[in-house]
Amino acid sequence: MTLSPTPDLLAARQSVSLTPDPSRVIVKLFVPGEDAAVVRTRAQALIDRIAGLPGDEVDRLLGETVALFADRHRDLESTFLHHFELVRHRVEHAADLSPQRRLLVGAYFTNEYAVEAAALCNPSAVEHPDQTGLGAGQLRVALSVRQIGEGHLSSIGFATAVVGPGTELTVAGRTGPLVTGSRVPARHRRDLLAAGLADDGWDNEVAAALLGSLPEHFDDATFESVLGTLPDGLHSRENAQRTLEQLRRTNAAGYATAFPEDTHLHQRVLWPATPAESNGMEDARFVRFVGDDGVADYWATYTAYDGREIAARTISSPDLRQFHIEPMRGPGVRNKGVALFPRTVGGRRLALSRADGETIGLTELDDQARWRTPVPLHAPGRGWELIQTGNCGSPLETSAGWLVLTHGVGTMRRYAIGAILLDLDHPERVLAELPGPLLSPDATERDGYVPNVLYSCGGLIHDGVLWLPYGASDARIGFATVEVEALLAAMVRADR
Repeated sequence: MTLSPTPDLLAARQSVSLTPDPSRVIVKLFVPGEDAAVVRTRAQALIDRIAGLPGDEVDRLLGETVALFADRHRDLESTFLHHFELVRHRVEHAADLSPQRRLLVGAYFTNEYAVEAAALCNPSAVEHPDQTGLGAGQLRVALSVRQIGEGHLSSIGFATAVVGPGTELTVAGRTGPLVTGSRVPARHRRDLLAAGLADDGWDNEVAAALLGSLPEHFDDATFESVLGTLPDGLHSRENAQRTLEQLRRTNAAGYATAFPEDTHLHQRVLWPATPAESNGMEDARFVRFVGDDGVADYWATYTAYDGREIAARTISSPDLRQFHIEPMRGPGVRNKGVALFPRTVGGRRLALSRADGETIGLTELDDQARWRTPVPLHAPGRGWELIQTGNCGSPLETSAGWLVLTHGVGTMRRYAIGAILLDLDHPERVLAELPGPLLSPDATERDGYVPNVLYSCGGLIHDGVLWLPYGASDARIGFATVEVEALLAAMVRADR
């Protein structure tokens, strides 16, 4: 392969962009006092004051609140009632409260949260499940985005775009109201539970007895039923109760959520739902995975963050409306930046990872639901990536090999996007690499919430064009296009 043209001239930036919109808000439970430096819940005193309001004042306050906020949220009064139920244990004689007063209590225990008021960044792109109503050469695309609000709390949002023909791009509007989804019954996997217990050092007699009694797939009710039938002798063992607590925590890491059928994709928000992700769901890398049976599903990896530790998680969905979340286990996923291949390769389930924090590696899922120690693929070597390298999403299949978009970190913690090429049948072989960045922050992209950073969580190829959505300094999301053949021609043979 010859070097032509210069890498940084290959990518064409599009004029369309997405910027953070502070009007995109959700509602969540608010307990006065919990946000103070010294937590002192003031809920009881507030409820007492609401209970003492005259009836006409209750009606006025509730009517005023509904008038101000009902058009910004879906079924707001149901949310107020739900939040009342969450705090009703603090209400003396709750049964005596009128329906209006209960709603008002719920209103005082509710607040809006602007999911992307601080930043919008790190998108990935996949083929949308709905391809109806399009013209020749067009493809509807589902975009996932990392949206960051107050307190640097990240959640996963979505947008919709249409690409083609050629380099035409249209991004659909993102009107509200937003919905965070509802928990639905989850199906758990015994092998994944076993892998989690082994990873966390809880492989003992109590855990073994539970695993030996569980079916291959089970729900929460079955899990609790089996826990209740463990032999009496196990309950007296040292650490038995701690093991039972750990079993419940490990199993609860997997959950499912669904959105109403009449919601649009851009209205759906995957919001932190477990302690492991309480401080954020970061950098989702979505991919349309086609199984060996030809059935396609949507998968993603993301980083769960609890304020101290990170953990890799997967999201699976048949339609981007129903989502199942599970932990990832094993040495290959003990850091950020895991990206799944879009199909099996030689019968192997593969992923890119960065287990050591600075090197792109290739990891394989073993028969015990654990991701193996990665094979190194691409380490920091050139000046623009000398601090660390990582992927910018799932590999893209081309006739020449697996095209992997990379990111590198250089001086002044400046992030740029590059590319490498892996062998189609043996992805542990690096065939070629781009000798310089494909895309670097320009003068309009260097300032923002996190300066000097261009970063993507995944692009796609349509009609020979690579479509690359990217976050620009966490201030906005931009789009670039690259002719795939020109990109491949600009790569140089790897010297390893």
